[in-house]
Amino acid sequence: MEKSIITKLHHNFEDSVHEKDGTEFWYARELQKLLGYDRWENFENAIIKARIACENVKQDVYDHFRDVTKMINIGKGGQREVQDIMLTRYACYLIAQNGDPRKDEIAFAMTYFAVQTRKQEMVEERLAQWERLRAREKLSLSEKKLSGILFERGVDGQGFARIRSKGDAALFGGYTTNDMKSRLGVPDKRPLADFLPAVTIKAKDLANEITNHNVKRDQSFQREVIITGEHVKNNQNIREVLQKSGIQPENLPAEEDIKKLGRKLKTEDKKFSKVVRKLKK
Repeated sequence: MEKSIITKLHHNFEDSVHEKDGTEFWYARELQKLLGYDRWENFENAIIKARIACENVKQDVYDHFRDVTKMINIGKGGQREVQDIMLTRYACYLIAQNGDPRKDEIAFAMTYFAVQTRKQEMVEERLAQWERLRAREKLSLSEKKLSGILFERGVDGQGFARIRSKGDAALFGGYTTNDMKSRLGVPDKRPLADFLPAVTIKAKDLANEITNHNVKRDQSFQREVIITGEHVKNNQNIREVLQKSGIQPENLPAEEDIKKLGRKLKTEDKKFSKVVRKLKK
């Protein structure tokens, strides 16, 4: 996510915060717009799921979701009552967790509400970690899809490994999967992608998706050698795009083990549920 987008979203969320008795809160109908939902009915589904999640972690729902009635202007000086919900930071976080993950606003909100301090640089750092974790999960899905398509075309597990390694060699300037594992100090039994930076993970995922698309639509891709050529070509094309932006993927340093990162973020989430501020009764 671009820094300019993060800055804009950060300002929008900051401008919408309210405070009562020393506890910050957001109104649900304002949060709806912040999270990119046009229809209240769609947004309400995320709220319902969030209330259930709140109960599941033994939190009192009333402490975090407080139904209220507000007066809104309807034009020509008129007003009418509308139902709304006061939401604590934790409630907003749970709603974001149960929202549409395809929305940039949702990705931002999950991090924004999880970070106790509202310093933008901390939000940016955690958002980058979360996006890397999400990119790794998406790469796993595209690899499974590719493996399934290859199996249908008569390519076994060993053949898939050879195709993937040659694709890596095309992406990493001649370095195979094992070469890159040695280069980055990745343990033998761990996947290379678990230690790659987000930009490289996304590059591998895009190459997979292009190969998946082309092989699936073209029945002439029946033999390992033909599919290998297709996958190598796609990785070479992605490499060229990276190089035009000054990125040499083989020279990027290893990043934190994705498994450790995932455990760290989950631990932070659990701690968050124990220290959340509640709405006073």
